[in-house]
Amino acid sequence: MFNSAIFDWDGTLADTRQVIVISFQKALDKISCQVNSEYIERRIGIGAAETFREILRSAKVPFDEKLIQQLIEWKIQLEIELTGQVKLFEGAKELLEALHGKVKMGLASMNNRAVIKHMLQANGIEEFFPVVLTAESISHSKPNPEIFLKTAQQLESRPERCVVLEDSIFGVKAAKSAGMGCIAVTTGVYSMQELEAEKPDLIVKTLKDPKIVCFVLR
Repeated sequence: MFNSAIFDWDGTLADTRQVIVISFQKALDKISCQVNSEYIERRIGIGAAETFREILRSAKVPFDEKLIQQLIEWKIQLEIELTGQVKLFEGAKELLEALHGKVKMGLASMNNRAVIKHMLQANGIEEFFPVVLTAESISHSKPNPEIFLKTAQQLESRPERCVVLEDSIFGVKAAKSAGMGCIAVTTGVYSMQELEAEKPDLIVKTLKDPKIVCFVLR
């Protein structure tokens, strides 16, 4: 049924929540803007640019795109510095190994290219992803399906032959809009009920769940 699996990164394969929050907060500290952790956590998955825009609008801080780009650069630098604190979720590498050679695999993340490249190398899993798309690869962030459709195109797969693994409601919406299969995992900030509302094809609590491999390779 499926010939390709497309993975999200933050909150799906790796526990990056604390590192993302700290990097956003420290970048914003440079312009004397404070934001609580939950506000950031609930926006993981839409990309740094849109997150910064929403934060600054909410805080009524005037900004232009030059400032947004400066904040993104600070955030990227901080996140890379904190790479040592990022760990793969239990079962992540085993899942990649189980699917390797059986389906084509791609990574589609709204994080930034430099961060993803560094973290894949640090965790020794870059070999699994011949196709990697990041925020710089697209014009519209999740929940727009653009990043998944472009990943499928580079994998030379039709959307209906792709299955997406995601932890966020934005990612599930994007996968469904793309006409792809979708497995939601509750390793991010969203509850089982919130994910169920977006109607993924399968919901699991961890990447160790054997139902994932069965669903992808059925």
